[in-house]
Amino acid sequence: MDAALQNLISRLREGEVLLSDGAWGTQMQARGLQSGDCYEEWNVTRPSDVSAIANSYFDAGADFCLSNTFGGNRYRLTRQGFAARLDALNRAGIELSLNAARAQGRAVFASVGPTGEYIEPEGMLSKNEMLNAFREQLTALKAGGAEAVCIETMYIVDEAVMAVQAAKELGLYCMASLTYDSTRDGYRTMLGATVGEATRAIDAAGADIIGSNCGNGIREMVEIARVLRQFTQKPVAVRSNAGMPQMVNGAAIYNETPQMLCDAAEEMIGLGVNVVGGCCGTTPEHIRALRPVVDRINAALRK
Repeated sequence: MDAALQNLISRLREGEVLLSDGAWGTQMQARGLQSGDCYEEWNVTRPSDVSAIANSYFDAGADFCLSNTFGGNRYRLTRQGFAARLDALNRAGIELSLNAARAQGRAVFASVGPTGEYIEPEGMLSKNEMLNAFREQLTALKAGGAEAVCIETMYIVDEAVMAVQAAKELGLYCMASLTYDSTRDGYRTMLGATVGEATRAIDAAGADIIGSNCGNGIREMVEIARVLRQFTQKPVAVRSNAGMPQMVNGAAIYNETPQMLCDAAEEMIGLGVNVVGGCCGTTPEHIRALRPVVDRINAALRK
């Protein structure tokens, strides 16, 4: 295992809080990505922009960053006409983040998002087809150098479980993160699973870190963290949006500030969250603001 990743895992086991990166999609949009463009194509057509995002988060103090491979599975790439380039786009994406990480002695988790499809009976895919889609993407990522994966923004528990299973089959260290909606009956996944049900399922599948990201603003994620922590003894990761987007002149604007994220992160760490960071709308400025908060808490833990 890469020394930087091994050190990261050791720090987590010793009780330190880790700081992840922030948003990738909104950072790419700020660099010119247009609606309908394939994010992963930038790994080969605009690699300097992709590298710049990873570097910006490392410069801001992130302990690890993700890769521009969130939609790199065969079903998403087929819809955009890039399925034949699945292997190349995933390999390029992880290599760009790894190159940035190695230059600064940091670590990388390969990003893997949902397929956008449903398993029978809700959809047309069999469980084996879904599992094979994750195996295919993760095999390409591993070939590009990935040793850890962040399965993120999952809104169907069975799909998340299959992604975790595929990751563990390939020997990858695995963080798995679900997205929850606020309902009258508490926070639930799209198909109605509670935070407890989803967390127990991901835990049983073998995820090394369990968490939640996206779908909610900062204060909502504090409440999700409060519930999630009750259902696993494993490290917990929470990465919130910078609020919910407001459309202004056709652009999505996120209004929750770095200070708001810092205040919430400190509260979440007090609830037992082990990894904090950002999702949609968060920027290097959000991560830079979080760095001294995390450092102060870790210093107190060492005493």
